[in-house]
Amino acid sequence: MAKTNKKRNEDTIKALRAIAEGMYTDMEKGNVPQMSLPVRTKQNIVFDERHRVWKYGKNLSHRTAMDLGSAYMLLRTVYTMEFIKEMIEAGKSSTLREMYYISEGWELAKFSSQNDSNKLAEDMEIVTKHLREDFKLRPEEDGARVMGNVTIEEVNRKGEKKKINCRDDVGDSGYGIPYNVEKEKITFKEVDADFIIAIETGGMFDRLVENGFDENARALLVHLKGQPARSTRRFIKRLNQDSGLPVLVFTDGDPWSFRIFASVAYGAIKTAHISEYLATPSAQYLGITPSDIVNYDLPTDKLTSQDTNALKTELTDPRFMDEHWQGEINLQLEMNKKSEQQALAKYGLDYVTDTYLPEKLTEMGIIS
Repeated sequence: MAKTNKKRNEDTIKALRAIAEGMYTDMEKGNVPQMSLPVRTKQNIVFDERHRVWKYGKNLSHRTAMDLGSAYMLLRTVYTMEFIKEMIEAGKSSTLREMYYISEGWELAKFSSQNDSNKLAEDMEIVTKHLREDFKLRPEEDGARVMGNVTIEEVNRKGEKKKINCRDDVGDSGYGIPYNVEKEKITFKEVDADFIIAIETGGMFDRLVENGFDENARALLVHLKGQPARSTRRFIKRLNQDSGLPVLVFTDGDPWSFRIFASVAYGAIKTAHISEYLATPSAQYLGITPSDIVNYDLPTDKLTSQDTNALKTELTDPRFMDEHWQGEINLQLEMNKKSEQQALAKYGLDYVTDTYLPEKLTEMGIIS
């Protein structure tokens, strides 16, 4: 059973208080207060067999008041916990950017950069085992878009439950995913679709919507907006779990887009501590593949030096170690070419929905 919003708030404050009590206990015993955190590098990523995602391993770093820089971070942690507690009690929320500016009034505890405040929010998730959404911290960017025959019940800012069909009750831009997609905020009431396509670019999302692919193919379309926001990945994860619909990821054919797929399917290094909440291990890569570039004779651009280096790095990335990905990455290095989703327009505006997607989805066994 899902926790009520009140219960989640109480549990979050309790977890924050435990951090402060731990520091106080250290000092009361005459010890230097400290926090231990996983090392957040590719070398400290291990495969979690239970959840089938990549998570942080056992290598730890220690933040101790014996070091001046770490002492400042511990001080910022205390101020941040108090700020979060105040927001929860007042029923407010804040963007990560607002928290950064609010720290200007914290004197020695103020953040030196936005990156520092973002990292601390992630650190606190790791230590408390609570989500950033529980801290009432939200990102600056808007949520991604959804188009398809799924009915969602969303709790609005007045606490009222509203049913929204993501095809019939929205305009051409679709349903906007909120930053918090936990069960106390949204529930899936009815799903009438056969599969989910997560799409990297807005242009391709709009093309599929304009061509009516969501209705004709009984597909649920989700725009990833490039590297997908946490709420988008969580939305896909929840929908996959609740409905059992297969998830296909449709991106450009370049190393950066392959990483977008990896973040959806296996988790990202930055958020490896919550991969089981965000990643959808059963997600499959739909395209564009290096093989597609050859098989469909797509327009291409040459790889940049940054592209080449990224591909070589992916050859040793644990998320790309299977035979399929090793073959595709090596093929791309050999070709020295990349291609975009919208390169399929070479054959006309309807080609992607009339030919490419039906062929690929049939080959994958999604449709017959």
